[in-house]
Amino acid sequence: MPRKVAADSARAALRDEMPGSVVPAVELRGVDKRFGRVHANRDVSLAVARGAIHGLVGENGAGKSTLMSILYGFYRADRGEIRVDGRPVAIEDSEDAIAAGIGMVHQHFMLVDTFSVVENMVLGAEGGALLASGMSRARRVLERLARDYALEVPPDARVGDLSVGVQQRVEILKALFRGAEILILDEPTGALTPQEAEHLFRILRRLKAQGKTIILITHKLREVMEVSDRVSVMREGAMVAHRDTARTSIPELAELMVGRRVLLRVEKGEARPGRNLLAVETLSVRDERGTTRVREVSFTVREGEIVGIAGVSGNGQSELLEALAGLRPAFAGHILLRGRPLGEGSGARRSEGLAHVPEDRRRMGLVLPFEVRESAILGYHDDPRYRSAGRLDWASVSRDTEEKMRAFDVRPPDPRRITASLSGGNQQKLVLAREMERDPSVLVVGQPTRGVDIGAIEFIHRRLVAMRDAGKAVLLVSAELDEIMGLCDRILVMFNGRIVGEVPAGAASERELGLLMAGAGARSRALRAP
Repeated sequence: MPRKVAADSARAALRDEMPGSVVPAVELRGVDKRFGRVHANRDVSLAVARGAIHGLVGENGAGKSTLMSILYGFYRADRGEIRVDGRPVAIEDSEDAIAAGIGMVHQHFMLVDTFSVVENMVLGAEGGALLASGMSRARRVLERLARDYALEVPPDARVGDLSVGVQQRVEILKALFRGAEILILDEPTGALTPQEAEHLFRILRRLKAQGKTIILITHKLREVMEVSDRVSVMREGAMVAHRDTARTSIPELAELMVGRRVLLRVEKGEARPGRNLLAVETLSVRDERGTTRVREVSFTVREGEIVGIAGVSGNGQSELLEALAGLRPAFAGHILLRGRPLGEGSGARRSEGLAHVPEDRRRMGLVLPFEVRESAILGYHDDPRYRSAGRLDWASVSRDTEEKMRAFDVRPPDPRRITASLSGGNQQKLVLAREMERDPSVLVVGQPTRGVDIGAIEFIHRRLVAMRDAGKAVLLVSAELDEIMGLCDRILVMFNGRIVGEVPAGAASERELGLLMAGAGARSRALRAP
């Protein structure tokens, strides 16, 4: 369907399904936004009913976050109108949005780790000249909000010491503290366990029951089906459909998002594992403060298999991946590749055939102010193919980068764009292209599809399975149990720095893995690979 026709159809459906007598809590009319040559929002209209949970889905780069950033005042629309409770409002910045009763919980939390919960609460809204009076008021309001909405948090705890799920509650409380009646949540379950996600959904239902309006940006269609009342779909900057959640399905939403039928399962044959390629023996690793985060961990990964590590964020997976990649020293134990100790440092590991896709692409995988072609050769800039007369040959770098971008469907395939201008999913595909196109023997990958849309997930999964089938060894860390169970051949579970269970993927259940991740399950049957 042509883009203009799709947008016109979506507007007509919106008019038909929102009777004139019903005033939406928030409405966007004909919103248009360009960033240079990129047309991020194309005449977008959206109406959200008061006291509803409204899902907003679409591929990475579809314009969802741009649209919500306009509503929250981060960007100004080139054209269009915003209405709150039927009245036009001018939202020039986030202060205007807050004054209009709009709050936003970002995918990457906007909290100060070294501050307490109550200090984060008053930051930017201290309550006048006397900070003490503002803190006292904040504590009283925090206690009331936590009680009313079942958002239990310890007010004096240091935010950096809290779990991701509790930090998210702090962000929601912060928005409510500022008087939000309309809450925007951007990918809220990206780093949560199944149990934490379910707790969040209970909170959202309670907020809805008390009259709050919630806009949920997510790529997880199962979750939007579970918790939302209505869902709107964006594609290529345009709004293409609105549906009552009870009258749609995951396959329909996926097809609307991508513009074609999408395979909703990982398609792979039986693994044919061979010899051990990667062996980890009683490895122990400390963090920057000297705390032991990985405790005597041992496992193997064989050629022709994908081994997954499940676990709640913060249980040692990050430090394990960094130690394997040569970014963090181990104070005990050994890492062997083909039976031989690996060299020190990430450069040595790469040259020996171990590639690493970090969990946090923005912090460790890319340099966001760099051009895409610069990010595409990070760690490989000494490769002879990129050099001429002792200098970087930027023409060769650009050609190679464009080839990688086209092979991994990184959009737009422009090596001279600034890395930060790519959507999260396209940034992720760029990192994967840089590491996987080197044909490593072992790929160590963290959170391969975090914040990635359903079409890109399908693509990334196919590439990982193709690596496995080519006889490579893949070690995958993911917080997505569906991904772990669908993609991996064996599953290890980490809790408190240790491997507490190992289960063949075919015998794993979400409940069993969730319990192990929480430290509540019995140790597995110890089904070790030979």
